[in-house]
Amino acid sequence: MIPTKKYAKAAKIAPKGFDTANEFFEFVFNDKEIIWMGQNTNHLHKENQIRDAMLSCVESREYAKYPPPEGFPELKKLILKDLNLEDSDILITAGGTESLYLCMNDILEPHNNVITCDPGYLIIDNFASRFANEVRSVPIYSSENGYKLTPELVRANMDENTKIVVLIDPLNPLGSSYTEEEMKEFAEIAEENDIYLLHDITYKDFARKHFLAADYAPDHAITIYSFSKICGMAGLRIGSIIGASNIISSVRTILINDLGTNLIAQAGAIAALKSKDDWIKEVITTTRNNQKIIKEVVDEIPGAFIPVYPSEGNMLAIDLKGTGINPTEMVEYLLERKIFVRQGTYTSNRFGDNYFRVSFSIPEEQVRTFVKEFRKAIDFLRKN
Repeated sequence: MIPTKKYAKAAKIAPKGFDTANEFFEFVFNDKEIIWMGQNTNHLHKENQIRDAMLSCVESREYAKYPPPEGFPELKKLILKDLNLEDSDILITAGGTESLYLCMNDILEPHNNVITCDPGYLIIDNFASRFANEVRSVPIYSSENGYKLTPELVRANMDENTKIVVLIDPLNPLGSSYTEEEMKEFAEIAEENDIYLLHDITYKDFARKHFLAADYAPDHAITIYSFSKICGMAGLRIGSIIGASNIISSVRTILINDLGTNLIAQAGAIAALKSKDDWIKEVITTTRNNQKIIKEVVDEIPGAFIPVYPSEGNMLAIDLKGTGINPTEMVEYLLERKIFVRQGTYTSNRFGDNYFRVSFSIPEEQVRTFVKEFRKAIDFLRKN
């Protein structure tokens, strides 16, 4: 008998009506009329420098060559400048997800445990479970702790084998974020116990205020950076890992993309950071206005509420527990009307039956279509 692989990947559950998750995503991808509110992607970029840079790369046929294995130096410098972390080391990766996997693989030993939160980005728990003895997924779906992993919760759940505390900030799927005082306390915990803060800042630029763990615990913080959301480049798969030189040097030893990350994506990423001041205000303004439109409608519905408002990301959760409506039924209803949103079970093992998640970095007219259909869905599902 052929032995099973050491690190088995968790199976993705296919939505109703589809044999596999891949079949479902192919369906929504190919339907050009679908309103895309299910993956926190950003559809607000127009014909700008990002697109032009990638088109130029294609037209010049530069993609026929391999890029530098750790990323173009210009891109690395631009990312560090964007974060004001010029003294840190950096690797370019095929998106934030690859960055997270590499960190878990490199840092964790079989006796370690990792602290994450529920709700959260469950792929992180999956990765951690492959390399650590235990993943301590702390329940945070409560107003008592501000719907986020707090320093107090970390202290209560850690022990001498804790090696990594994961901070998704702002938090997918709720949009909660951290104050400066909270980040300073996390830094103290990391330094006192010689552990790492894995700081996933994928949604940082949507936040009104944001504080980097690396500013307070530079030797114990690893920053995960992504171009998927604010830059509207999710399908191009590009991001980076930033940290102290000893950390990044260690991660270098397990790199998979030894021939470099997508060259066209790097061209777009360079242009995105160079032109950021030209487009970010419009993206942020539209996104925050869309969030208000959603909030106004949710407030009209007895039993429904938004746990974290305003969200500091480009997504929020709508809790339906008090309405008696199953969030999965809501997701299915909306999909039939060509609106793609995500059931809570995708981001929570404990609380997934409470809420569904919507992202709103899309044109305003699409958000207005969503709220119109959401109202209809509430009436229909309550009667049926």
